[in-house]
Amino acid sequence: MAKIYALVLVMFFKILVVASAGNFNQDFDITWGDGRAKILNNAQLLTLALDKTSGSGFKSRNQYLFGKIDMQIKLVPGNSAGTVTAYYLSSLGSAHDEIDFEFLGNLSGDPYILHTNVFTQGKGNREQQFYLWFDPTENFHTYSILWNPQSIIFSVDGTPIREFKNLEPRGIPFPKKQAMWIYSSLWNADDWATRGGLVKTDWSKAPFTASYRNFNAQACIWSSGSSSCSSSPSSSSKEAWFTQSLDATGKGRMKWVQKNYMIYDYCKDTKRFPQGVPLECTVAS
Repeated sequence: MAKIYALVLVMFFKILVVASAGNFNQDFDITWGDGRAKILNNAQLLTLALDKTSGSGFKSRNQYLFGKIDMQIKLVPGNSAGTVTAYYLSSLGSAHDEIDFEFLGNLSGDPYILHTNVFTQGKGNREQQFYLWFDPTENFHTYSILWNPQSIIFSVDGTPIREFKNLEPRGIPFPKKQAMWIYSSLWNADDWATRGGLVKTDWSKAPFTASYRNFNAQACIWSSGSSSCSSSPSSSSKEAWFTQSLDATGKGRMKWVQKNYMIYDYCKDTKRFPQGVPLECTVAS
């Protein structure tokens, strides 16, 4: 009986430090917005608002070094031109790492643009942009970042849309040493967000509101210089996400998205990179 109790206790604490789900009061701090961000419904719902005076934002209480991060988001409805809803992982400093989802608003009836980027050691310029195959303002949809030592995979409702592989043996930096916080914000970017800044925010439609629910983190929490995950866990205890990669089905679904919904890929922008596209674009997958 004592052994069973001890095993249950160990498993409880393992879940406690590695996984986090669903309570915004426990998982996040509202960092700016002067009351425009609200935690509601027994901490199961968080809303961000933007008006002409200010936007708003929040930040995770924990830092993570690898993990599978899920968030359900319902974006600003109607005429959202000029607004940006950002949801991303980032460390601090000029040589920071960052993994970005940004949702660029648009005029009523025109599609949102999903903007993705990866920064390593302070260097980004790895943008890929997509239309979505649904209206992201009508219902909540799940936006996921899987970040492990092998790759970073961006997914929407479980469908992978982008992969950034660890190609360090080829001299390409990969984010693996800097723990990151989760951030989200809703802000005005009408100088560039919609049609390159040609369409401005219509403040008569304010306040603009984005909603969040069902946050889930299967992740290694970084605290006081150490990780909640063992540096070399045994195969029996290793979380599935830590070694997860795209299988043939996942690669096929990602190819479908990129063929039908990708609208910008830095790897194909030869005008932007006249001396040659970045090295990761030329390495065979």
